[in-house]
Amino acid sequence: MTLWIAIVLSIVIGFGVSYGLGYVLIPWLHKLHFGQTILDIGPSWHKKKQGTPTMGGFLFIIGTGLSLAVVLITDKIMGGNLIAFGSEQAQNKLYTKLFSGILMAVGFAFIGFIDDYIKVVKKRNLGLTELQKTALQMMVGVAYLFTLYKFAGVNYMFIPYYGVYENTFLFWLIGIAAIYCTTNAVNFLDGVDGLCASVTSLVCVAFAVAAVLQKFAGLSILCSALFGSLIGYLIWNWNPSKVMMGDVGSLFLGGIVCSMAYAIDCPWAILLIGIIYVAEFGSDILQIAYIKTHHGKKLFRMAPIHHHYEMGGWSEKKICIVFSLVTILGSAAAIAMLWFGRLK
Repeated sequence: MTLWIAIVLSIVIGFGVSYGLGYVLIPWLHKLHFGQTILDIGPSWHKKKQGTPTMGGFLFIIGTGLSLAVVLITDKIMGGNLIAFGSEQAQNKLYTKLFSGILMAVGFAFIGFIDDYIKVVKKRNLGLTELQKTALQMMVGVAYLFTLYKFAGVNYMFIPYYGVYENTFLFWLIGIAAIYCTTNAVNFLDGVDGLCASVTSLVCVAFAVAAVLQKFAGLSILCSALFGSLIGYLIWNWNPSKVMMGDVGSLFLGGIVCSMAYAIDCPWAILLIGIIYVAEFGSDILQIAYIKTHHGKKLFRMAPIHHHYEMGGWSEKKICIVFSLVTILGSAAAIAMLWFGRLK
């Protein structure tokens, strides 16, 4: 099987599974009364979303998993080895990067599921405490970094125009910070119908292109499978949404995005490809700091930043479109740096 056929197939299967599951999962979530609880800290008009089924992240999680499995197993039966196709890296290193990243994302999804379950079934609006969630996220993140370090020999990153920079201390420091901040930033983004899925689908496209440039075919297939699955989910999640992804979905996406950046040895790429994630997380930090240092005054109308524009009169659809365009610009800048900054 050629790489391009695999990419197209993974998109089609991911889309079909994710979209098709909506007809089964959404009514089931309704029946179980797994409805979203809207907190008072958000915009008042979000109250109309109260009761919308949550945990919809299972649509694209299952879609991605099945799509990737079908494509890779089919390729294996045909005698191929797409994961390592065209790469000069050792096969075990590529397998470790790909599957340890998937396992990290599943670990984060499990944390999100526990959080959603407590909110919906146990009727505790805040779910896990911040300390509990942080401790669990750190455990999963450290386990992932240890796997990369121990079994793939990764303690370095590629820097455009410079080359490979190796530093074990920075590998751990940057890794822990990047994983924790990114997963929570993606979680913040899930506050407007369609926003997290539309932005992250474009992030998948950017990392798929970057993976092709870095000759990591297996990663490009994973990105494509997730892209197709997110588009299938987005049909159900576009405003007005019929389902929300919940923490099970947003934490999964945060984990998988981090793994994509580390799979191509470019964690810095999250700053550009995930520029919206940076804006979301940064705006929340700035808001808290400004309130504490300016006697309760606010820097933004509401944080994270998408609520600032929402309070300013932007529709949810407009926010999705503008934030997606910004993601395209950031992604183009990152890909240009990878292409022109490579050493010849």
